[in-house]
Amino acid sequence: MTSNLFDYILLAGIIQGFVFNGVTLFRKKTTKVVIFLNMVVLFLSLNNLQAWLIDVGFSSHVFFIKKLLIPWYALITPMFFLFLIHYFKIEKHFIIRLKQIIFFFFFEVVLRVILICYLIYLKKDNENNLIEYYNQVEEVINAIISFLFLAVSIQIVFFKTELHNQIKTFDNVGWLKVFLMLGLMVMSFWIFSISVNFYIKNDWANYPLRLATSILLYWIGYQGMYKYDLLRDRIGIRSSIKKMKSNSKSNLSNKQNTDFENINSHILNNESYLNPNFGLNTLAEELNLSSSHISKIINANNPYNFSDYINNFRIKHAKQLLENCDFNNYTIVAIGLECGFNSKSAFYTAFKKFTSQTPSEFRQQFNC
Repeated sequence: MTSNLFDYILLAGIIQGFVFNGVTLFRKKTTKVVIFLNMVVLFLSLNNLQAWLIDVGFSSHVFFIKKLLIPWYALITPMFFLFLIHYFKIEKHFIIRLKQIIFFFFFEVVLRVILICYLIYLKKDNENNLIEYYNQVEEVINAIISFLFLAVSIQIVFFKTELHNQIKTFDNVGWLKVFLMLGLMVMSFWIFSISVNFYIKNDWANYPLRLATSILLYWIGYQGMYKYDLLRDRIGIRSSIKKMKSNSKSNLSNKQNTDFENINSHILNNESYLNPNFGLNTLAEELNLSSSHISKIINANNPYNFSDYINNFRIKHAKQLLENCDFNNYTIVAIGLECGFNSKSAFYTAFKKFTSQTPSEFRQQFNC
């Protein structure tokens, strides 16, 4: 019963993995980041499919086919590493390339084919023992290599923050940290499985590993592409805004006669409201004024407190983007984050407060 349950979980993860590949590769432009993320999912799915077929007893009577187990797992962490360095745009810092990984993978496959042919044509005794020994050696070597790729990936995400410059204004990489923690959990179960099977061959030792890889498939299928879509949208929005500014300079008020006008001009000129961490203390330091003085000036010259005063700029900016057909292909959440809000809920709450509409309702008014 337990075995059947794990098989169902494994099969469900496999199906989701293949659906994820089909949907993401055909519905949008395929950048290297998308391709490598899809390769992670694909090789996870193929590895689990092979394990599931063995579990349910699907096998060939032909010795060559029966023993030809493809080491799909050897490609999972290398593909994630390639995804990571292209996501951060730091591939020039590393010498590892796709062709090197593919070469090593095919070397392993060819080595196994040679061994099987040797057993078929030249050796008849103890063939299963030799194959099992080869399987163990191959798995240990791949586990070591996979661990090294995982360790380097953890170092990049957790400790090499200077390599995050390309995306740190768009993504706090929190989801990547969660993914790597899940990967570390999978690696632990893999080492446990190898250790147990080294002494006693028992299928139950593989169940935690298969369950963990299925969870990893479920998680990355949603989280990975959602975060990447959001990042790409925000980069696109920022790029489009820069083009708009180069074509048409905004005519900001030149009045600098009062403190309020100075504050207002400073925020508009520097687009401080686009920074989600911008606050009263930050503004006070920038203008060399006390925060209490700034607060009094703002309260006296407009109907909002400081928080609403800043959010008003953000909502005006968001409305300009939502009503502009050039931004119709970008998600509303990405627009909200790019306008300075630090979460979807904060954006929706403020937009409703200032416009009495949701961002979706506002966008629907325009025929784009």
